[in-house]
Amino acid sequence: MILLKPPMQKILLFLFVIFFISACSSGKAALKKGDYYDAVIESIKRLRGSPENKKAIAVLSQGYPLSVQYIDANIQNGISSDDPKKWRNAVAGYNQINYLNDQIKTSLGAMKVITKPETRFKELADAKSKAAEESYNEGITALMKNTRDDSKVAYFDFKDANNFEPGYKESIEMMTQAEFNATLRVAYEETNASSINYGSLQPVVNSLQRQFLSFKPITQKDTVPPQQILRIVFKGYQDNIGAAVNLLRSLTTTSSSEDLKRDIKTGEKKGADGKTQDIIETVSARITYYHKSKRTASNASFTITDAGTNAVLQDQNVVGNASWQLDWATYSGDIRALSTSQQNLCKVRESYPNDQDLFNQSIRDLETNLSNQLKSFYNKY
Repeated sequence: MILLKPPMQKILLFLFVIFFISACSSGKAALKKGDYYDAVIESIKRLRGSPENKKAIAVLSQGYPLSVQYIDANIQNGISSDDPKKWRNAVAGYNQINYLNDQIKTSLGAMKVITKPETRFKELADAKSKAAEESYNEGITALMKNTRDDSKVAYFDFKDANNFEPGYKESIEMMTQAEFNATLRVAYEETNASSINYGSLQPVVNSLQRQFLSFKPITQKDTVPPQQILRIVFKGYQDNIGAAVNLLRSLTTTSSSEDLKRDIKTGEKKGADGKTQDIIETVSARITYYHKSKRTASNASFTITDAGTNAVLQDQNVVGNASWQLDWATYSGDIRALSTSQQNLCKVRESYPNDQDLFNQSIRDLETNLSNQLKSFYNKY
């Protein structure tokens, strides 16, 4: 058990009181603004933790009938109107009323206030049937417009129809057709224009797969022709001077030297006055700093064209960078002239980068950058 000090207990008590007052007042504020449903939900939450909360009881007793009346009125007004989503809105409204019933029945404090909460199960069942028809008809209208975006809309309309009434008409078949029409099909190919075995960038392309977006290798024949062609070309892997990879030639090393002097205490002695004095000695050294680095890069490009018109939609170069560096130092003279960090630097020994590690780092960076650029392009689809 954790015991809190008195000051901390007071702080926590103060915060709890502030939170409690805020929570109680939020329901009352929602009620004043006419947000009856939110006010009722908030009051039920309060009563679940504090069954005798007077403010929550007042909000619930006043807000619940207003909330049900308000929802019912909105439903009836919608049904009487030409709103194309009137039955779907009715389903949402009846669900709200039934949800209030469930919440009240799971709160002893709320049950004491609203002993017989209302339900709309029969009305909900009827509204769902009409909402299924409403969604299905809207899906047909959208599908007949014969565009990718409208086919997406149709897909979700048919999905709603099936959710409202499972197996409604041909909602499942129409949903499949709408998804087929809405899917952008991209055929891709990858070419290695270098002599380096880098593996494959296919996992990057595969990661783009999602609903309404399909990628297949250009060699994989499909019954439906692609709408776009994605071509990726790996161009090569180079070091920082643009030459073929050569460890000794591609390393860059710089150095600089510094003369150091420091006064240090080597002992104590008594002066002529009898007082203790420090014995100071000036020590010196020369330190040479070294910095070695290597940068490499892999290069690729991708082109996206319209399969029907051959128009270039995107033509982009992609680079994957990798770097390695090492700092160390040597010295001559008295080591006591060096600071702790300088001494530690002198303990570092010269070493060389691992070529394979740099290559792997560069390819991973290339994959990340390629993925980001392709996602940026295909986000609009």
